[in-house]
Amino acid sequence: MATDQINEAGSFRDPSGFLFYRAEELYRQVNQVYQPHYDHLMESGLYADLVEQGLLISHEEVGLMDALDPESVYQIIKPEMVDFISYPYEWSFLQLRSAALTTLRIARTALSHGMILKDASAYNLQFHRGRWQLIDTLSFEIYTEGEPWVAYKQFCQHFLAPLALMAYRDPRMNLMSRVFIDGIPLDVAAKVLPFRSKLRLSLLTHIHLHARSQKRYANLQVRKQEMQGKVSRKALVGLLESLRNAVKSLSIRMDETEWANYYEDTNYSQDAFEKKKAIVSEFITRVKPSRVWDLGANNGEFSRLSSDKGLFTVAFDVDPGAVMRNYVQVRKAGEQNLLPLVMDLTNPSPSLGWAHNERQSLLARGPAPLVLALALIHHLAISNNVPLVQAAQFFRQAGDNLIIEFVPKSDSQVQRLLRSREDIFENYTVAGFEEAFSHYFEIVERRPLSGSERIIYLMRANGQTS
Repeated sequence: MATDQINEAGSFRDPSGFLFYRAEELYRQVNQVYQPHYDHLMESGLYADLVEQGLLISHEEVGLMDALDPESVYQIIKPEMVDFISYPYEWSFLQLRSAALTTLRIARTALSHGMILKDASAYNLQFHRGRWQLIDTLSFEIYTEGEPWVAYKQFCQHFLAPLALMAYRDPRMNLMSRVFIDGIPLDVAAKVLPFRSKLRLSLLTHIHLHARSQKRYANLQVRKQEMQGKVSRKALVGLLESLRNAVKSLSIRMDETEWANYYEDTNYSQDAFEKKKAIVSEFITRVKPSRVWDLGANNGEFSRLSSDKGLFTVAFDVDPGAVMRNYVQVRKAGEQNLLPLVMDLTNPSPSLGWAHNERQSLLARGPAPLVLALALIHHLAISNNVPLVQAAQFFRQAGDNLIIEFVPKSDSQVQRLLRSREDIFENYTVAGFEEAFSHYFEIVERRPLSGSERIIYLMRANGQTS
């Protein structure tokens, strides 16, 4: 192995190959054991078909390169880089549903080229350039007539179970995928889902009866040879169509969450709102970042100030309803530089999986050149009792430049937060805010927002991170 090669920590389970970095460029090794499947993928036209449809990340073949084990390697490919790797527990309901339907579409397309999708992991899908795309090129194998779909259980656990829980129980149930990173066990989903979910034939079949079947055969060994010839191609197509109908039948309302209508309930005028956008846009232009994180983005109104400039922007918000609204707008307008995600900044995504390395924490996927934190600090400091200096440290770890809005106690949104609790926040003042943030940032400019008592700051990191 080359001394400058770093293997991707989350890419070690698949015997077909693995990802690695060299000089900060991403590559994928295709092992010799996968040779017949890779050749069929490329020669059957499946790869070209999927790439043309925007369903599979493209790659280029780069030969064998230096210092790789010649006994195991068949080919080295260089896949197109994805701007930001997100995880299923960070997706809203509509995002997870879109990813599920994309997975099934890919599976149907693979069948038409004599291959089958052997992996139906939600982690293999990413929202890239405004589309859901498969990023694991080695997810296919040559289809053998009569064999069952080996990824059926995985699809149900990674997609159908969390979607059903979100639709029938609560949009936040998707966070269960953060605990069960290999997919929500079907017996757990069956216990949590209400009885009325059994009245829907698709859920009865693919979750409840599927879970019962798993339990029944849990201790029995079923050899692969015994399953050959059991599932016809027609039956397999029927299974994929049944799963597609099951996914499409699930829905959720977007207006049930607390902050989904935030911009319709503010205490400043439309003129002040437009001036705020102008200030933020000006600051973004001055920083000239390559990408942006918008923390507390709501429905992405201000995220688009950067994404519309061609800057890739990740729009995080704790409210699934607001994130869904943002996602709907992204798809409707065909936006390619904006990625909405669900994220609770008081409990952000941690490092997960084997040796805490398979899934990266939020901060490990940064820092971003520029962070937006608009109408956010009062939620952290007052709703969640986060000391201002610790909030400043978090923002410093998240990014190198910061556009942040200070919302004073006199603001109606802060008064709304204080309505049901004692005001114990003596340091929550302009002076206290600036002093706390001076530990990690220098203030480049402060701009009062006319028509309100809010202040927009442009800050630059001073080098301190802890």
